[in-house]
Amino acid sequence: MSTPTAAERTSTLGHALRAASKRLAAADVDSPRLAAEALLSHTLDLSRAHLLAHLEQPLSLSHFADYQTLVDRCESGEPLAYVLGHREFYGLDFVVDSRVLIPRPETELLIETAIAIAHARSGTLDREYRIADIGTGSGAIAVTLAAHLPQASIIAIDISPEAIEVACENARRHAVADRIEFKVGDLLTPIDAPVDVVAANLPYVRNAEWAYLSRSIRHYEPEVAFNGGSDGLGLVSQLLDAAPHALRPGGSILMEIGASHGDAAIELARDAFPAADIQVKTDVAGLDRLLVVRTMGTQRAQRF
Repeated sequence: MSTPTAAERTSTLGHALRAASKRLAAADVDSPRLAAEALLSHTLDLSRAHLLAHLEQPLSLSHFADYQTLVDRCESGEPLAYVLGHREFYGLDFVVDSRVLIPRPETELLIETAIAIAHARSGTLDREYRIADIGTGSGAIAVTLAAHLPQASIIAIDISPEAIEVACENARRHAVADRIEFKVGDLLTPIDAPVDVVAANLPYVRNAEWAYLSRSIRHYEPEVAFNGGSDGLGLVSQLLDAAPHALRPGGSILMEIGASHGDAAIELARDAFPAADIQVKTDVAGLDRLLVVRTMGTQRAQRF
């Protein structure tokens, strides 16, 4: 942390932004200028557009001090989303803190696929469409699907009671809490009736890869949300093995996977669902990202 000069303490918004951008760039913060703007917008409770239109205005001493506190946190490696207390995902704003994984843009592929499957199938059903979100974390998947699929009811499960607290807050924030049932539990264990879709963004980072992740992940985000065991597929395998008993006939599984896990994930899915349509979708970077399993209407006997 650098000590501000008297000139900096009486600077304009533009001067404060430039100084913060330099500090964040030196600390290897992603998109330092954008981060500096987001922090100052948050400090002043102004939109980014308003902020950029008034860069010549002076920054008060109290606001300067508040701004520096936020910049200090980012400079130390704390993720911007935690410093701001929220993160946008699929057009919705989610409360996030160190109790939960920060939603990533890559997971929006799961959302798009789930919505497409629901629209194709739910119109042919004469019953409630049910989705299970496994490892819900902040509730980004469950809440987003509830917001876009008013015909669906959702059960959201996480092993962490603290994560469930955050997810519940986000469900209330977006007025969908009445259609989401939150449960603390391990994988599919809390499900007491079959569902049409199992959606999951489970930990898939290999143990050996943890040390090479960015410091903002290793020092601030919950390790349990990343650590997928020796091969990164431990929980993926467990869920797939149990999933045939949790799906309604014709149901689907959507699982986010690591970029190197495509072939192995398909093999695991084929063992559990030999007659299913199985594919891996790639993200915008062309990397394997989403395992999609569509059953053909029959699977092992359901046990509840």
